Amino acid sequence: MAEHSTFRTWPDPAQPPRAPSGLFPSGPQRPTYREPHPVGGGALASGAGAASAWLLLFGLLGDDLRGYVWWTVLAGVVTWLAALLLVRFGDRGVAVGISLATAVAWSIAAAAVAVRWSGAGWPLW
Repeated sequence: MAEHSTFRTWPDPAQPPRAPSGLFPSGPQRPTYREPHPVGGGALASGAGAASAWLLLFGLLGDDLRGYVWWTVLAGVVTWLAALLLVRFGDRGVAVGISLATAVAWSIAAAAVAVRWSGAGWPLW
């Protein structure tokens, strides 16, 4: 069989390769940066659980709303100091859990103050 001149192989070796359009990136792979010590879900949950228990126990020391709020603020400051130490020297996942639990506890205390304030006046002094 005789070869027909219109049949070409693909890609045509006679044609120079075309430059990519950029729609589909090609070329060397970009570097992938990964966290050397990733935060795990278990560590986050254990930090949140421990801080929640700590904040609950201190919140129960207050006799009224004023006492509850001040004990919660004090316990939150202590937990954040512990979280700062854990960020620097320990497990950052536990520190994140502690910080989240403290933020939730302070939000609950602020909401309780706002509800009391809307009805009876400023309750903290």
